[in-house]
Amino acid sequence: MKRKMNIIKSTAIVAIIGVTSLFFINMSLAANTAKVKVETANLRESTNENGKILEQLSINEKVEIIEKTGEWYKVKAKGITGYLRQDLISVENTTINEVNQTANETANNQTEANEVVEETAQNSETPNTQQAVSEKDKELGKRKVAQDTRLKIVPVINATDIIEVKKEEEVNAIEKINDWICVETQNTKGWLRKENLQAQEPEVTATPEQPTQQQTAPQTTVIKTVYVNTQTANVRKESNTSSEIVTKLSLNTAVEVVEEANGWSKIKVNGKEGYISSTLLSATKKQEETSRSKTTARKAKTTNTKTETNKQQTQKQAQPETPVTPQQTAPTSGNGSSVVAYAKQFIGTKYKYGGTSPSTGFDCSGFTSYVYKHFGVSLPRTSGGQGSVGTAVSRENLAPGDLVIYSGHVAIYVGGGQVIHAPRTGKTVCIVPLSQAARNYIGARRVL
Repeated sequence: MKRKMNIIKSTAIVAIIGVTSLFFINMSLAANTAKVKVETANLRESTNENGKILEQLSINEKVEIIEKTGEWYKVKAKGITGYLRQDLISVENTTINEVNQTANETANNQTEANEVVEETAQNSETPNTQQAVSEKDKELGKRKVAQDTRLKIVPVINATDIIEVKKEEEVNAIEKINDWICVETQNTKGWLRKENLQAQEPEVTATPEQPTQQQTAPQTTVIKTVYVNTQTANVRKESNTSSEIVTKLSLNTAVEVVEEANGWSKIKVNGKEGYISSTLLSATKKQEETSRSKTTARKAKTTNTKTETNKQQTQKQAQPETPVTPQQTAPTSGNGSSVVAYAKQFIGTKYKYGGTSPSTGFDCSGFTSYVYKHFGVSLPRTSGGQGSVGTAVSRENLAPGDLVIYSGHVAIYVGGGQVIHAPRTGKTVCIVPLSQAARNYIGARRVL
């Protein structure tokens, strides 16, 4: 009996020593810190390159090391616990490996207890937690953009812009961090605020007894004949500016509208169907200038000019000569070289998303709209809209003043293989080579 008591006491002492060792090991680990040594490091939920991203850390940001598992560190940063690859951080305490080795050996003796605790924790997951995970998953999947916006390279409001996505453009939401959602487009992926995505349509579950058709957005069905009100209009396969062009229509072409929804009209013309922006259609034809009307206008203009000249000469003779102060007047028309010369005045003006004037700053389409407005030409507000005005020009026939259209971007051709544009946040209006202004060159339009 006495021998059994001694064995029990020995076992108890070993257990106390083991628990005490774990306590001090954990205290030692808590004192170990490291710094992120790359521009951006992903804090993941598990020790896996494909593990869920919990947070993104910046260079020189400190983290608290909890333990080391293979090539991964378990760390705590910004109140969040997760895993970082060892090549992404610089450990400030070099004894971490020895401490971790001791901790791992001691922890191996607690494997069975840990498995029981883990199983208990999994079984005790409350309905509220399961519901929260379910609600988060519902925010992912196919979504549509609620308004024109720009994707960010990381989920930070001042992060670098990647591309501009248009309202109604369909994207695939693949991940969520706080109020930011990572989405994929046809060409790239990036981050945007969740309020910039449309609310998901409710899912309709079909039962075996009575199948239910998927709900769709309400559309207004109309049958009417209207006319193209611009020199050239693109008819697209789908109702967005990134869709394939089915055909091009000229001014006053009659089309039959069969549906209207979200600013787009579904039309039939020459045996073809497609979508066109409703702003490019009018109920009546637009009067075209004929050779006779142009001749009459020129004669009237010549007569008015002569009358005005005679009037000025008469006034000059009647009044004493006074010094004349030269004043700058805004021209109502011009050629491509005039457009370029005027645009160069704004080199150095800061970029501002949604900006339309030099006092506040420009974005790309705000800059081109402001320049052409000076010459009496009104352009659509967005780069996508400007890509359908005027006449198409091949890359080999570019001339100064032509609009150069990229995916989500627009610039003005200067000549010599260069363009002038408002690039992105943190930059100013500048002249760069044609190929460096933006990716995905689409084409050019001549509006003068």
